[in-house]
Amino acid sequence: MTLPNERAQLGAKVRSLRRREGLSQALLASRLGISPSYLNLIEANRRPLPAALLIKLAQEFRVELHTFATDSDARLLANLMEVFADGLFEGHGLTSTDVREMASSSPAAARAVLTLYRSYKTASEATESLASRVGENESQLPSEEVSDFIQQRMNHFPALEEAAEEVCKKARLGPDELYPGLVRHLEKAHGISVRVARWDAARGAMRRFDPIRKELVLSELLPTRSRIFHLAHQLALVSLSPALDALIGSDAHLTSAASRALARVALASYFAGAVVMPYAPFLQAAREERYDVDVIGRRFRVGFEQVCHRFTTLRRPGAEGVPFHMIRIDVAGNISKRFSASGIRFARYSGACPRWNIFQAFMTPGMIRIQLSKMPDGATYFCIARTLHKDSGGYHAQQPVQAIGLGCQLAQAKELVYSDGVDLESAEVTTPVGVTCRVCERTDCEQRAFPSLRHPLQVDENVRGVSLYAPADPL
Repeated sequence: MTLPNERAQLGAKVRSLRRREGLSQALLASRLGISPSYLNLIEANRRPLPAALLIKLAQEFRVELHTFATDSDARLLANLMEVFADGLFEGHGLTSTDVREMASSSPAAARAVLTLYRSYKTASEATESLASRVGENESQLPSEEVSDFIQQRMNHFPALEEAAEEVCKKARLGPDELYPGLVRHLEKAHGISVRVARWDAARGAMRRFDPIRKELVLSELLPTRSRIFHLAHQLALVSLSPALDALIGSDAHLTSAASRALARVALASYFAGAVVMPYAPFLQAAREERYDVDVIGRRFRVGFEQVCHRFTTLRRPGAEGVPFHMIRIDVAGNISKRFSASGIRFARYSGACPRWNIFQAFMTPGMIRIQLSKMPDGATYFCIARTLHKDSGGYHAQQPVQAIGLGCQLAQAKELVYSDGVDLESAEVTTPVGVTCRVCERTDCEQRAFPSLRHPLQVDENVRGVSLYAPADPL
């Protein structure tokens, strides 16, 4: 059975391929032998895509059938490949073909293997004190479950977009009236007063809400843009609680109280972003300024990360933005935020590829790094990365530094201002990258840290290549 969200992805893929070829709905419908109205229903996600028509589409666009594979199928295979890349399975002689066949022929068994592996990793990491202990009844970290929840929804929540637009209209929130307007609305609609407190009186909290006294206290350390965001975030929690619960309660990815609580926070932040950066004006600005993060950030008075995150939410049918992927990482390589609408895959159980420009960004703080990233499967992505400093507690506080990576498929790169002056067709400016060492088949990488699943380790003590796992060419 095809799930509604899978049908939605197929409809979007059909529309994307049609537009890529410059075809009208009427012309493509004629070639497929169907009516334009039926094709329109398919692209609008209101009709399923029959197998016979799927084959015709593949022939018409000269693509393989796997192009139409649902995103959930592709994620299942990618996750399974990463799991079997673990050294735990090294002696079993598994090949990539074996893993692909398992994912396609027995998806339920494949998901069961993922659940088992997650439990194994959780127990192993807890035993070795490599991560915080996970609750006994949880199969994976709450943050991972929330990431899956957001990915499954393609990071687009129409109900929250509509609620944000309604609030902006009701409270008359203009670009120059966001802070006072939100303060007035919280007081008038919900009886909540807002106060800015000295950092030493806030006891380490950037935002603290007292539901008994109905008082919201913000730290003086927050810049104005962050205060606005926290006001909108709190507004979501007090006014949209039933809507948040409805979104969370119906999702099977959220299996624990901790993951559901974290999902509420994520959805409240989504609403806040939609209030501060309303969908239609933000999409218009993105197109006009060609996704220039700094220009758009100043226009909407928000930070670099907020703009990048909002880019990834522009998935409204008929008014889509560029399909981006986004990742946030710290200097130790820990991934704290990830989402992919571009199709790129991120590592879930092991370290990321050190060739990514997001790691190079730490060497040039504050500067945008550009990269054409070519994956082992041949897909190429246009990526930008930049570091950012989080709000801190003053001189004696640590200054946490993270890096944000944002990217899209090469076909959409020209829509980004950052591609100006870059020869997008040149192989010389392309950097080969991978998801993680164990599933990457490139043996000539000087930064390889582990042997590839596809190429068992072979050590010749008399010959050394660029690394221990990158053998030299035979004489």
